[in-house]
Formats: sequence, structure tokens, C-alpha cells
Amino acid sequence: LYPPIEPHMSGFMRTKDGKHELYYEVSGNPHGKPALFLHGGPGAGTVPMHRQLFDPKIYRIVLVDQRGAGKSIPNASLEANNTWSIVQDLEQLREHVGGVDAWHTIYGGSWGSTLALAYAQSHPDRVRSMVLRGIFLFGVQDRNWLFQDKEGAGSFFPAEFEKYASYIPHGERGDLLGAY
Repeated sequence: LYPPIEPHMSGFMRTKDGKHELYYEVSGNPHGKPALFLHGGPGAGTVPMHRQLFDPKIYRIVLVDQRGAGKSIPNASLEANNTWSIVQDLEQLREHVGGVDAWHTIYGGSWGSTLALAYAQSHPDRVRSMVLRGIFLFGVQDRNWLFQDKEGAGSFFPAEFEKYASYIPHGERGDLLGAY
């Protein structure tokens, strides 16, 4: 990690549909290569350490808390909170921070990797490169591994998985996610 830095710009951006205000911050080199960081979750939010993933001498680092996440308002809101609305927000953010013709890189982890891919598909001329980690596409196999199968995530955390499943009556455990 690079040394800790503080943002030189931060604020809230009202989404075009008027339903959310997204917290964003910009740090690093004001004239550097634009880099967008997309947090996991959904709902996780950014933390100061995320700035340290980029060389601040080279990159203009933009962090954003997605709809309903982190410092964004309203917190934990699901209203108008879906992949394609967030993709639209990311394009609005690119314009809002100014000076970004295209992102030099988009860094996405877990849910952030899904958003990075969706944004790149929707705006291929606005993305030069991506760094994706912990790719989670939320397909049936991904959901089952994480939320349903004892042999999936449950095999790594059996006690926690059992507690998670215990809230659902035995007769409804064939679809834990649906039961929740």
C-alpha cells in the first residue's frame, strides 16, 4: 500500500433521478491518470485505505459510495437502487468530477467488479483498463455457493453458516436466499 493521503476534493452528487446523493472524493495527483475505485457490497462503502491502492503521484483517485452505501444518502436505501442506475451514476460522476474523458483504470472488487464490467459494457469508450478482484457476477452458481450450499462458503465458516440457516424453518431451507 502507498502511504495514507487525504482527499483534495469531496462532496455529494445528486443522482439524475433525484433519489440519492452519492458521496465521492478525489485524491492524489489532480492532473494524474484518472482511476475509479468501486467498492464491494453491495452496501459496503469506501474507506480511507482504498486511496492507498494507487500511486498518488501518478493517479487522480476517485472513490464513490454507491447508492445506499457508506456515506451516501439515504443510507441503506433500496429505492431505485439497481445495477443500471448505478452504471448511470458512474457516468454522471465521470462528468461531475471534470477532466475525465475516460477512466485510465477502474478497480473493482467483488460487487465492484460486477459494476466495473457493467459500466465497461455500457460505456466502452470511457474505460481504458480494469483491475478486477474477487469477481462476483451474482449468477445462480455464485449465489448458491455463497448463500445456499454447505459445501460452498459454508464449508469455510460452518458455525456461521449454520447460524445463518437456523433462522429459516427446515422445510424452507431448499432456497435460503428466497426464504430470507
